[in-house]
Amino acid sequence: MKKTVEITAKSLDEAVAEAVKELGAASADDITVSVLQEAKKGFLGLGSTPTVIRAEYDAPETADDKTAPVAEGGAQDVTADTAFEGASAGELIAFEFIKKLVADMNMDCTVTMREGDNDDVVISIEGEDAGSLIGHHGETLDSLQYLANLASNRKEEGVKREFSRITIDIEDYRAKREAALRVLARKKAAQVQKYKKSIMLEPMNPYERRIIHSEIQNVEGVSTNSIGTDNNRRIVIYLEESGMPSQPRKKAKKSVDPTAGMSNRSKKNIPSTFSDDDVKDPFDIDLSAALPQDDYNDED
Repeated sequence: MKKTVEITAKSLDEAVAEAVKELGAASADDITVSVLQEAKKGFLGLGSTPTVIRAEYDAPETADDKTAPVAEGGAQDVTADTAFEGASAGELIAFEFIKKLVADMNMDCTVTMREGDNDDVVISIEGEDAGSLIGHHGETLDSLQYLANLASNRKEEGVKREFSRITIDIEDYRAKREAALRVLARKKAAQVQKYKKSIMLEPMNPYERRIIHSEIQNVEGVSTNSIGTDNNRRIVIYLEESGMPSQPRKKAKKSVDPTAGMSNRSKKNIPSTFSDDDVKDPFDIDLSAALPQDDYNDED
């Protein structure tokens, strides 16, 4: 029976030794090794890449092998030290990056990797200390996910990598947060219908805004739009019959004339700081402007 594993380690020797152990082979001479990625040292430990190998072993069949049930679809259990069969080099690098980060923080956690449902790979962190990596509304979790995607898709000269989409999840936080956001969307939509007034939600990232938008689409008579920019982008929930509310323009402050109340003769003696060509005070500018009302489909 042929067994295949992919091993990630700091060096080729360590990877081969781990493969021998995982495959249950007698020695390294009994396995066939293919190097998927060679180890590279980074600068001061940053940007380093591990060795990634694929090892094959023709193991003799046993009675247990012949009677052992095969999981439907050939699914393979994922542990903290192995990844699912078929994971790309970039995905393995992201997996190793998260494992090392958790280990360096001395956290009692288990890191696993599996195929996701949206053409992505999900790296899960579970354990007593895992909750501290979530942060307020998942901000720390999103930062970890951003770094994992950078590590997975970092371009290197002479190395070709398939694009990888990495999702980081901690203690099933993503599903819990999505459920909470959908409840929030329904609650706020009901308030808009009851009080006939639009409601603006707190700033959210694009992923969370898409959840709100999709849930409100199921509520008749209520619609949504996104306003603001960058990290201050928010969702406005409003009645369709009333339309998207516009933000009132700020009134321009009237400029104060420091010479008011002075006689014309006194005014003539005050030296001017502007030339005769100036028709208005260049500092008297109306800075009022409404927030953009672009459709959320363009941004989100």
